[in-house]
Amino acid sequence: MTVAVAVLFGVAALLVGFAKTAIGGLATISVAVFASLMPARESTAAILLVLLVGDVMAVWHYRHDCDWSLLRRLIPAVLPGLVLGALFLAVVDDDLLRRVIGVLLVIMAVLQLLLRWRPPAAGGIASGRTAAVGAGLAAGFVTMIANAAGSVMTLYLIARGVEKRRFLGTGAFFFFGVNLCKVPFSASLGLFHTETMTLALVLAPLVLVGGWAGLHVARRISQARFEQAVLGASVLAALALVAR
Repeated sequence: MTVAVAVLFGVAALLVGFAKTAIGGLATISVAVFASLMPARESTAAILLVLLVGDVMAVWHYRHDCDWSLLRRLIPAVLPGLVLGALFLAVVDDDLLRRVIGVLLVIMAVLQLLLRWRPPAAGGIASGRTAAVGAGLAAGFVTMIANAAGSVMTLYLIARGVEKRRFLGTGAFFFFGVNLCKVPFSASLGLFHTETMTLALVLAPLVLVGGWAGLHVARRISQARFEQAVLGASVLAALALVAR
């Protein structure tokens, strides 16, 4: 591994920690970095392990802020989405998977931009059961193939008018549960290797450092300002994957 590659992995790990405790959309950059530096299928397993480290930290710090009523609406649709994502992973090659990941990230970024331009009223259409089922299915599928469901959750929670602290707490528990469910799927596809687990272990301290920074920044800067930077970075990372 070259110094440049090691630095990119380190930055990606810091961003994962920061995303888990501050603005989740930043994790899409880490997904793009891992998919660019590793075979796309193996990258999904490596980033999953790194994300779980951040999940544990986020769940601990936001353990009193989860909106369980929202989770109960989303969870029933997530498992079918995970199954569909696992089936998709089993039949596609690395080149196609990398481009699919990139396209999905572009779509999520565009949807977030549209939501920013025309924010729906809190408790509007997003409060319906259909919206919850759709968000759960999409989150399960996208997180299984790309570990990039943060954008789906952002769209859903913002549309529901969820306050920032409750947003972070609900997302923390949602992704911790979803990522734990993904472990057996990834294992059954043979995606965990010694090198993958070693890489995740080495990067874990940087995830914690990023999470600590995110906790402090989230208290001081508005979510709206973060989202502007997240949208631009997500689009650039996605376009890089598509063009590769």
